[in-house]
Amino acid sequence: MKVTKETIEHVANLARLNLSEKEKERLTTDMENIISYVDKLNQLDTKGVKSTEHVIPIKNVFREDEVKPSFSRDKILSNAPEVEDGCFKVPKIVE
Repeated sequence: MKVTKETIEHVANLARLNLSEKEKERLTTDMENIISYVDKLNQLDTKGVKSTEHVIPIKNVFREDEVKPSFSRDKILSNAPEVEDGCFKVPKIVE
């Protein structure tokens, strides 16, 4: 893919960037280099590679959910500044 100065100007306009002529030239070259590198990656043979494979093995680090005894409601609410109907009472913030 060929990146032109007009492409850079269009993207800069979308991003609301004011670029100098020197910056536009440099970005044109940089973007062409990046896209040519990505094109090299498209040449790799990936037929035997699953799309979700990773370089390092990844496993789920979450623990299994276990039901355990908890504090009683009365004990938890004993620290609340205000209680109403067995729940924490908080100031109204939305009219």
